[in-house]
Amino acid sequence: MDVDIAGLPGADRRIPAGGDWLSAEELAGLTPEVLMERTRALAPRAAAAAAEAERLRRPVDEIWNALRAAGYFYMYVPRRFGGLEVTTDQFIDITLPIAEACASTAWVASFCAEHNWILSHFPEETQVALFGGDHPYVIAPGVTTPIGEAIPVEGGYRVTGRWKWGTGVMHADWIIASALVKGERDPPRAMFCLFPAADAAVLDTWRAAGMAGTGSNDIAVADLFVPDARTVSLTALGAGRGPGSRGYRNPIYRMPMLPFLAMTAAMSALGAARSAAAAYRDRLATHARMGAATAQAEKPAAQIRLGKADVMVAAAEQVIRQAGRDNLASGTLEGEAQVRARISNRARIAYAVSLCREAVAGLAEAAGSSAQMLDQPFQRAVRDLAVISTHVVFDVDTAYELHGRALIGLPPNSTLV
Repeated sequence: MDVDIAGLPGADRRIPAGGDWLSAEELAGLTPEVLMERTRALAPRAAAAAAEAERLRRPVDEIWNALRAAGYFYMYVPRRFGGLEVTTDQFIDITLPIAEACASTAWVASFCAEHNWILSHFPEETQVALFGGDHPYVIAPGVTTPIGEAIPVEGGYRVTGRWKWGTGVMHADWIIASALVKGERDPPRAMFCLFPAADAAVLDTWRAAGMAGTGSNDIAVADLFVPDARTVSLTALGAGRGPGSRGYRNPIYRMPMLPFLAMTAAMSALGAARSAAAAYRDRLATHARMGAATAQAEKPAAQIRLGKADVMVAAAEQVIRQAGRDNLASGTLEGEAQVRARISNRARIAYAVSLCREAVAGLAEAAGSSAQMLDQPFQRAVRDLAVISTHVVFDVDTAYELHGRALIGLPPNSTLV
């Protein structure tokens, strides 16, 4: 497998120096409730920085560092290493204030928090070296497309690949990347590989119409040695059965991966929709259509648009929350029963995100031209939702097809379950 990146510009990334971890005393006082208070307090600053994140095409350092200082990234670090082990509802409650303020920043932060859950499935040797050593948590993208190549060698693998959609890489100290093991079996085994961010090239490729502030640039390595202890089977991880999680009593470490990923990503969609609905509501009092004698707030049509959108977004939130709880329960299932549950959870989350996008599209039709100006947060929410909903886990046609097949006893016709 060849990776040619000669002449391609590198991204202006920020590999953290470390040393800014919470002290033992600070960590002992960190609770989900305290963290909720901190993200609510940070939200106005994150909202004020959202336009700057778009301009920079990555999260703003000040906001990112504030999330680190708040303790946000300890949420899914195992408690034995000082983490919080939050519930899925607490994860949503803690993240939503940031998602409403800046969907891009919340997208990156929530994925990086969730990727510490992924690390809990890696072999214990690796967890002890990182969580119990010089990295109480990691900031790492988890990249899967296009899948890389791993050649077995003594003690590990030589990994080569160029991956897209590197959410989190702009502030990463580690990278989690997918690879197929070459020449081992047919079909080849797929796994996640963990390696230091400093060992990878990050290419300046992220230019998107929405979610522009995520900095989800391409990542490339060529013939990089990865020890066997820094790999985990994607099949095992997909079922919530990575070897490193076996010693944990908390059932969150047995949740299937893909529905958890979908729930994580959906939080930014929900935040963007809530932000757009609030912006539309606030402008009704002063917005008057050309030729109208009264403000839009007095128009039944505008009231209907707002009321419908509010109901749709509230319904989406309930679907996302319940899917998170149901995914936790599906961690007790095995084999085909768990696969059916994973498919159902993913389909419901995809539906919830489609509700968010439809709600905001309805508001955009009635918001007026001035709401589309770049200094208005409303237009950013519209663009962000348009891009979020294209994520592969929110492809409703595929999600519904998989669910329909499962309902009539047919096997999945996709590996993305």
